[in-house]
Amino acid sequence: MTHSPAAPEDIRARPKQGASNAAFDVIVIGGGIVGLSTAYFLARRGMRVILLEKGRLAWEQSSRNWGFVRQQGRDPAELPMAALSNRIWCGIEKELDADMEWRQGGNLAVAHNEDDLDRYAEGAGAAQAAGIDTRVLTPDQVGALLPAMQGRFAGGLYTPSDGQADPLKATLAFAKGARAAGADLREHCAVNAIHTSAGRASGVATDAGDLRGDAVVCAAGSHSGFLGRMVGLRLPLRSMRATVAATTPLPPLTGLGIWSAGLGLRQARDGSVILGRASAGTAEHDLTLESLRHINLFLPIFLRNRDLFRLRVGMPLVRDVLRHLPGTAAARRPFGHLVDEEPPANPKTVQSSLGLFNQYFPQRGQVGIARAWAGMIDATPDLLPVLGEVQDLPGFFFATGFSGHGFGLGPGAGHTLAELIALGRTQIDIRPMRYERFAQGDMSKARKIL
Repeated sequence: MTHSPAAPEDIRARPKQGASNAAFDVIVIGGGIVGLSTAYFLARRGMRVILLEKGRLAWEQSSRNWGFVRQQGRDPAELPMAALSNRIWCGIEKELDADMEWRQGGNLAVAHNEDDLDRYAEGAGAAQAAGIDTRVLTPDQVGALLPAMQGRFAGGLYTPSDGQADPLKATLAFAKGARAAGADLREHCAVNAIHTSAGRASGVATDAGDLRGDAVVCAAGSHSGFLGRMVGLRLPLRSMRATVAATTPLPPLTGLGIWSAGLGLRQARDGSVILGRASAGTAEHDLTLESLRHINLFLPIFLRNRDLFRLRVGMPLVRDVLRHLPGTAAARRPFGHLVDEEPPANPKTVQSSLGLFNQYFPQRGQVGIARAWAGMIDATPDLLPVLGEVQDLPGFFFATGFSGHGFGLGPGAGHTLAELIALGRTQIDIRPMRYERFAQGDMSKARKIL
């Protein structure tokens, strides 16, 4: 199955209202998969695009995630974008002439009790209504898909068309494609301010000077809340630190992406098994001044998942205080201290992931950890992305807050945002993802993450 969602109008930019003397049609902030895919699809339409990354491309969460590309388990409002993104993934290696280690091996969430199964059945109904091939499995069907996995299961949720890819290779492939299409990608070029003119976003200030553009896209992940405040926008966003590990190479185990009792795993091409956890205390939040903002909006999702989160106090708080002090170097260059910073992995999470893996697959013998890392997940109060133009600031677009779903959804988000900027419309409904929903109290209901 291959499909690239290019329609005849995809290569035609929307006619501009009057002449513009801006150097660029669009300035994209953020060099992750969402920003790079946006730049790629915009450039493919013939638009003048520049992408600014404060450090290295693909250095943050886009290269640090699990590599799952899944449609199942999504909020109903996300399902159309998940389906669109999946179609793009199925053809993007050929389109970009790149090896992303894409494999459409399916995704399986294992139910360990009837509560899990009831929740999965509800999710399957929503996915099927959106035309996605998700279905509930019996315990015997789970066993047939995963004969090597030990344990007692109540059933499972299975989506055969879901897949996986290598996060770093895939993100850099979009960078290569964007450059080939004519986009200007600049690393080590942090944005220090966002300019406005006549009530519109009109450019940015960087260490290398000012840049003018007809539109500014904020695709900066966990840094998007701070960037939004530069122009008076109150974006509720929290950053969660998540640890991931890779085992030493193993013989072929499964082509599935698997989710079971808080452990996510997939086997990469080299035989290593990528392990990630989202269970009691494994999602770590480093307290900053940002933690106090919009606390009322985050309370419902926190209460429903209170055992998942762990709060920590450390250098992130000190650094955040410094960049709020007028006249300091940190205030003048708010992202200077974050360039190429690498979040520390939690060794306890690594060991608990390995322990649970060995419990599920004991016949694998002694399995070791080859490497471990961490990334920062940007989360909104309703766990839906923020995508689209800000009503009160024309020309400013958010593409952020993907709440752990950004890798899989990235190509679909980039395609949709490019469509909106170039044509003024989108093929899927992104109204539930609008920035204004928070102030309007029109958010999706808080739900259990697992």
